[in-house]
Amino acid sequence: MGLESGEDVGVRAEDIRLAMMGHVRDGYKFNPVSTLSENNTQFYNPCPSANDKVHLLVCVLSANSPEIKPSVIQKMKEIREAARDLGIPQVAIATHIDLTCEEVEKDVKNVFRSKYLKQKMGEFSSTVGIPMNCIFPLKNYSNEVENEDNMDTLILTALKHMLNYADDFLDTL
Repeated sequence: MGLESGEDVGVRAEDIRLAMMGHVRDGYKFNPVSTLSENNTQFYNPCPSANDKVHLLVCVLSANSPEIKPSVIQKMKEIREAARDLGIPQVAIATHIDLTCEEVEKDVKNVFRSKYLKQKMGEFSSTVGIPMNCIFPLKNYSNEVENEDNMDTLILTALKHMLNYADDFLDTL
C-alpha cells in the first residue's frame, strides 16, 4: 500500500511517522481508515530499539506520472517533515526516466543532459522539499534481457548514496 489521494485511502502519514520512530512491529497491516494505536499490544512497539527505527526515508515515484495529486503531495510533505524532525535523511528515486524523455530513451547516459527531466525533478524538489542532489533518476529494467552497465551505474550510485546517508544517520544514534 502506498500513498493515495484522499483521506481514507492508502497509508496514513501518521502510521508512517510511527514506523519511522520504530513503533510499528513486523506483520502490521496498514489501515487507511485508522492509525495504529498504543493499545494494540500485538503491533505497537512501545520501546523501539535503534534497529526498529527507520534510518532513511526513500520516496519512490514515477518520473512518467503526469501530475501528483495535491492530497498526495500534502501527505509526502507531512512525512518528509516528520522525518526531518526525527533527523532521518530523505531521498527520492525517480523511476521510468526513459519514458519521460526521448533523449534518455535512446541512451540512458543522457539522463543528466535532459532539460525536461531536470525540470521535473526540480518541480518535485521545490514542491516536496527534497533537495535536487537527493533525487536519483533511474531507468527500470523492463524489456532488457542482459544487464546494462549504464543502467546499473545509476542504480548502484543511488544505492551507494542511500547506504551512506543511512550509515551517517546511524552514527548519530
